[in-house]
Amino acid sequence: MSNRILLVEDDQSFGAVLKDYLSINNFEVTLATDGEQGLKEFTENEFDICIFDVMMPKKDGFSLAEDVKKIDKNTPIIFLTARNMREDILKGYQLGADDYITKPFDTELLLYKIKAILQRSSTLENEEQEQFKISNIFFDSMLRQLRVGDNEYKLSPKENELLKLLCIHRNDFMPRDLALRKIWKKENYFTARSMDVYIAKLRKLLKDDEGLEIINVHGEGFRLLVKN
Repeated sequence: MSNRILLVEDDQSFGAVLKDYLSINNFEVTLATDGEQGLKEFTENEFDICIFDVMMPKKDGFSLAEDVKKIDKNTPIIFLTARNMREDILKGYQLGADDYITKPFDTELLLYKIKAILQRSSTLENEEQEQFKISNIFFDSMLRQLRVGDNEYKLSPKENELLKLLCIHRNDFMPRDLALRKIWKKENYFTARSMDVYIAKLRKLLKDDEGLEIINVHGEGFRLLVKN
């Protein structure tokens, strides 16, 4: 069954284009054009994720998000807005937003972020997995051992945790900030550069397996792409 998205956007042309794009990518999208209509749709139907514009007539996106969280605090929310003031961004996250994306934006990046948010619950379930057989590699995260073809490697703790996250998210978007929070426990310039170094190390270890590739996604994260 397709994941259901509630899209609330007062620009009807933009909303229709975005709805079509998400529908093509196998989402079931309900489009509302103001905050009150959006709240009505949310109360009468079930949705897996909400995408709200901030500046809307009748009820703005922030107020709508507050009402939605009172009904179901676990519903993921992404804000789309032309407002990029620090205060607005902070308010969005304080209201429980999962992401805050400023216009104009790359629709493919939005798609990756939606998939990443929806995948979090399944990721939590998969975090107990310790062994992975993908393409021509065998990875045991408990022992920190990686076998690529006939070569075996002992991974450092951070290499191990990073490869485990990539394996859990294989073929899907792994957000950079998720890895930084989980492995480095903080996000800043230095931890981000450190993670890039570890990604380069993992790429070097996996280079003999032509069926795997770690690719960058718009500078926002990575994918462990399984080609066969």
